[in-house]
Amino acid sequence: MVPSAEGLAHAARRTRLLAALNAGEPGPAAQVALAKRTSNLFRDREAGPRRRIDLRDFDHVIGLDIARNTVEVEGMATYESLVAATLRHGMMPAVVPQLKTITVGGAVAGVGIEATSMRQGLVHHSMLELDVLLPDGRIVNCTPDNACRDLFFGFPNSYGSLGYALRLVLRTLPVQPCVRVEHVAFDHPQGFFAALAEACMGDADFVDGVVFGARSLVLNVARFETSAPWLSNYEFRRIYYRSLLEMPVDHLSVHDYLWRWDTDWFWCSRNVGAQNPVMRQLFGRRHLNSRTYTRLMRLNARWGITRRLARWRGLHTESVIQDVDIPLRAAPDFLEFLQREIGILPVWICPMRAPDPGVVFPLFPLGAGTLYVNFGFWDVVERREAHEPGHFNRLVEQEVLRLGGIKSLYSDSFFTREEFDRAYDMDAYARLKQRYDPEGHAPHLFDKCVLNR
Repeated sequence: MVPSAEGLAHAARRTRLLAALNAGEPGPAAQVALAKRTSNLFRDREAGPRRRIDLRDFDHVIGLDIARNTVEVEGMATYESLVAATLRHGMMPAVVPQLKTITVGGAVAGVGIEATSMRQGLVHHSMLELDVLLPDGRIVNCTPDNACRDLFFGFPNSYGSLGYALRLVLRTLPVQPCVRVEHVAFDHPQGFFAALAEACMGDADFVDGVVFGARSLVLNVARFETSAPWLSNYEFRRIYYRSLLEMPVDHLSVHDYLWRWDTDWFWCSRNVGAQNPVMRQLFGRRHLNSRTYTRLMRLNARWGITRRLARWRGLHTESVIQDVDIPLRAAPDFLEFLQREIGILPVWICPMRAPDPGVVFPLFPLGAGTLYVNFGFWDVVERREAHEPGHFNRLVEQEVLRLGGIKSLYSDSFFTREEFDRAYDMDAYARLKQRYDPEGHAPHLFDKCVLNR
């Protein structure tokens, strides 16, 4: 087969990267880290010497195979660019995480989920092939059945501690031009979760939901359609999550549906005033997106504005930014705990099941055939009484473990080493680390995600 122009360009970028890595001075034994403009991680690492690897040129869509429903893409490509490339050909990635700035490699090295996950699983379940830049500068090709299959299955949830994704092949799905969304209101969690499970067994293309309160839950069931009587747009003046309580049925273009949450960062745009009509006009369409809000959040973390205002009001605060996956049978119990102990609302709900129960990704183990419910809750908890640092996050982690769930590691974690080792199969990780990073050029997963080193 004659390589495409994009394939040749990708090979040239690999050659330049290897030449640059080989030409570098050995220097001090600093651990590797990515040189990135942005990040969707919500945990800060300790300052220290890092050997920055610049992979920012690896942000291209290499090619699509429409007959096989696959796309070949570089690891630093954002989902915004990947979706744009695939929609032009009537396709979409099998799982499209909610925010435009999430990179493909980041969604595999971390954990990516969305409303197709009840059938397609997580982003890494749609992966067919993976090229990894190892911490020592070697590049290895990984498939489910080659010599590096242990890294293929071990890479998801490794967060750069085993290397970085340079190239991936992912499954895609055919799309239609529009999406019809039905918003079904419930006033009790038991009925809501029962209906969610039923929707996951039906013919829906997308299923998610939102908990607005103890007696206000909305299940969103969506299907592709070839045409629509109208098309709503939530990229500027209108706010998507509010429509869930106002419109029993809605229609969006497939593009606008896939990015329905990005304009308001779900609902977190309210924390920067972007839901006020006057402020919304000042922000303008160009700046109403997760990219803007992430920058504002980083500035706030650096300057401590929110913390200072809270102290002035006599309040103690803790950021609780978490996504956790709970087996469906325990979902009502976790929601009751969340409302009682944490009190964050709204809460995003997304069902997820591994599509092949016989395939195991050891660093993010899931029960075979189990339907999980992802709870996404992102806000600041304020209390008059003081607590030790991480108190509320720690409560969440303990409840997740008690209920047989698992937590994403993109934000602050407070596990003990023993808890972490059991939850994320550190025995399997130790074998991967010994084979692919024996000299410890990259940090250990626990050190990176819990100790923030």
